Amino acid sequence: MSIETTSESRQPSPGARTDAPAGKMSWVRAVTYLVLVCGLGFGVWHIYQNQQQTKEASARQAAALLNRPVPVQVAAVDERPMPIYLTALGTVTPYYSVTVKARVSGELMPVKFSEGQLVHEGDTIMTIDPRPYQAALDQAKGTLAHDEALLKDAQAEYARYKALFEAGVVSKETLDTDEATMGQYQGAIQSDKAAIETAELQLGWCTIQSPITGRIGLRLVDPGNIITANTTNLVVINQFQPIAVYFTLPENELPQVLGKLAADRRLPVDAYDHADTEKLATGELVTADNQIDPTTGTDKLKAVFTNVDNRLFPDQFVNIHLVMESRARALVVPTAAIQSGVDGSYVWATDADSRGDTVKMQPVKVALTQGQLAILDGGVERGDRVVVDGADRLRPGARVIATDAPSSGATAPVSAGLGSDRGARKPSAHASSNGGNAPGSQGAAQ
Repeated sequence: MSIETTSESRQPSPGARTDAPAGKMSWVRAVTYLVLVCGLGFGVWHIYQNQQQTKEASARQAAALLNRPVPVQVAAVDERPMPIYLTALGTVTPYYSVTVKARVSGELMPVKFSEGQLVHEGDTIMTIDPRPYQAALDQAKGTLAHDEALLKDAQAEYARYKALFEAGVVSKETLDTDEATMGQYQGAIQSDKAAIETAELQLGWCTIQSPITGRIGLRLVDPGNIITANTTNLVVINQFQPIAVYFTLPENELPQVLGKLAADRRLPVDAYDHADTEKLATGELVTADNQIDPTTGTDKLKAVFTNVDNRLFPDQFVNIHLVMESRARALVVPTAAIQSGVDGSYVWATDADSRGDTVKMQPVKVALTQGQLAILDGGVERGDRVVVDGADRLRPGARVIATDAPSSGATAPVSAGLGSDRGARKPSAHASSNGGNAPGSQGAAQ
C-alpha cells in the first residue's frame, strides 16, 4: 500500500512536462532576433561606410577637377571708333518709275530699243503710224487757207460798203452785216489755227520718247498691234541712278531721327545684303512720312543712293543701317563674352598671378549690342582679356588655360536699337548663349 503511493508521487504531472520545451523555444527565439538585429545593424553600418567613402572620393575628385585648369578662348577688349545705327528692313524702289502709254491710237511701228537697255530722257523708243495724223494736219492747214481767203474777200467788201455808207449810198444795216461776216471768218481762222496745233501735237505724239533716264524693261506690246490711246501699257522704265530705299522704324525710335532731320542733318544710310554681312551701297536719309501707320506703329522713311555700280535693284530686300552717331573711342567686346547674372551683365576677365591665369567675374554695363559686337560703358579697360568660349565651366578664381579666339572679322557698326529685334533683318544679342548658366554666378551674387 505504501509502495503504490510512493510510485504515484514520483510520476511527473502533465503541467511539468509542457513547461520545459516552452522555455527552450523562447530562448532560441530571443537568440535568433538578436542575431537578426546585429546583422541588420552591421549591414546598415556597412552601407553608411560605403556612402561616406563614395562621398569622400567624389569630393576629392571634384577638388581635383576644380584645381585643374579650364581651357578657354579669350579676346582682348578693343577701343575703336564705332558708328551707332538703327536697323530696319528696306525695299529698293526706283527713284522714278514710268509706265509708258501711247497718247494716240494707231498701229505700233517697229520699236527702237532693246529690252534692258539704258535710255536717256528724250530718246525715241517707239513710233505709232503717223500717216493718219499727218493727213489730219494737212487738212487743217487747207481749211485755214480757205478761211483766210474768205476773210480777205470779206475785208475788201467791208471796206467798199463802208465807203458807200459814208457817202450815204447804203444803209447802216448792210454795213453791220458785212462787218459780222468778216468777224465770222476771223473766228474760223482762229479755230483753224487751233486745229492745226492739235494735229501737230497728235502727230508729235506718234513718236514716243523716254520721259526719264533709266533702264527700260521688257516689251509689253509687239509691233503691228493696234494701240489704244491712254490705255495700252507699252513698256516700263525705271530710274536706277539714283535709286530709293523705303524702310520703316517703330515710333519710339522716330523722335531722335526727326530731331536730326529738323536740324537739317543728312544721316548716312548703309544698305547691306539679305544676310546682313556685305555692304552694298551708302546713301543718305532724305525724309520721313508725315504720319505713323496706326496698324503697325511704324513710320516710313526714304533714303536715296547714287547706286553708281547698280548693286541695288528694284524690289530688292536689304538690311538698312541708319547711322545716328559715331563714338570716337568705344570699348568693344564680342557679344559672346557677355554673361547675365542676378546682378546684371558681367564678363569673365582673366587675371595673371603666381598660379597662372585665373578668372574673375567683372560686372559691366552694356550700352549697345548688335550682331557680334557690344559696346560697353565701363567695367573693363582697353587690353583686358575676356572669355568668349568655355564660360560655362568657370567659377570665380578658377585657373584657366587661355588661348586667343580666332578673329571673327566683326567690324560692323553697333546698332542704337537696344533690345529691338526686327528679325528680318538680324537678331540682337545682349548676352551669350551661356548667359546666367555659368557655375558660381549665383554664389558670387550672394
